[in-house]
Amino acid sequence: MENMPSTTVTIEATIQAPVEKVWNYWTQPEHITQWNYAIPEWHTPWAKNDLREGGSFSFRMEARDGSMGFEFGGVYDTVKLHEQIATTLGDGRKTNTVFTAMGDSTKVVESFETETMNPVEMQRAGWQSILNNFKQYTETH
Repeated sequence: MENMPSTTVTIEATIQAPVEKVWNYWTQPEHITQWNYAIPEWHTPWAKNDLREGGSFSFRMEARDGSMGFEFGGVYDTVKLHEQIATTLGDGRKTNTVFTAMGDSTKVVESFETETMNPVEMQRAGWQSILNNFKQYTETH
């Protein structure tokens, strides 16, 4: 496949929780494993997270039936407590997540460079589904 330029996609959600809780649930492995999947047939059995600039993260994402899976990870480029996390994924793509405190709620805006294996809209839908799972998990726990 020819090396196509990536597209940057932005998704967002407003979570009915203060930024401190949103940040903790976004970054702590015991929480990541509870919400990090796009569809119910998948899950994240483990997550490792060294949340600091230059630190790395790795999440195991796999089908619940064990039929397939992969590790998703990268390195932190920017970590601003309760405000921003920017990463370089293992394949070189960039992500940026901004947390905006709004009293008792928090707006999360996530941008990511797409890969070339799957349609852009499929990737947008998958990442938005994961963000929606995060929102639901954070608001109900």
